[in-house]
Amino acid sequence: WALWQARAVTLSLRSPMLQKAAFAHGFSLRAGGVSAAPFDALNLARGLGDDRVNVAGNHRRLGSDVGYDVERLFEISQVHGAVVRVIGAGDAPDRVRSEEADALVALGAQSPRAAVVGVRVADCLPLLLADVRTGAVAAVHCGWRGVAASIVDRTLDALFAAGTHAGDVRAAIGPHIRACCFEVGDEVVDALRLVAHGVAVVVRRDDASGKPHVALAAIVRAQL
Repeated sequence: WALWQARAVTLSLRSPMLQKAAFAHGFSLRAGGVSAAPFDALNLARGLGDDRVNVAGNHRRLGSDVGYDVERLFEISQVHGAVVRVIGAGDAPDRVRSEEADALVALGAQSPRAAVVGVRVADCLPLLLADVRTGAVAAVHCGWRGVAASIVDRTLDALFAAGTHAGDVRAAIGPHIRACCFEVGDEVVDALRLVAHGVAVVVRRDDASGKPHVALAAIVRAQL
């Protein structure tokens, strides 16, 4: 007999820091989904043409992998802005999903029981924030427009207003576009320089086009 033990598919990446603090979390990967081509990955996006049953199945798989109830997942309609939505005790996921914002905050006892917050990203930077003392959490969609509009600062302000202390915050940055590929215009550089707290915004300029390349994570770290 030739026996093989199937290796479990990894559906998401974890932050060792947030794991140590016992926060269930994850940055989803592409493998392990049930969707058919051209969505043959762990597609979590609704309204793009994928079968709703498959999308729901992918959500259940990720929920099982990370350890959360998919019925308690709060999402918003992301618009590359700086609006922060704080989840209240009377909120329901299906209603919040239609609202426009780019960050979600759940304040532990002040939010619905076992509330989960998440954002969708492609090239943009996903940021998870957690208060190790109160249990408050936030998920932030950080595109360059949101970063330039201080979405990170506004999310932290929402946490601080609810009693979070700066020293209790843990932050994890997930996979996103890197400077090697993030070619932007000079107008983007000018906008980001205003919020970069002195860090170098331009990493290099492309030899052929002369276009600047930006490291978005460096700016977000400076803001944090």
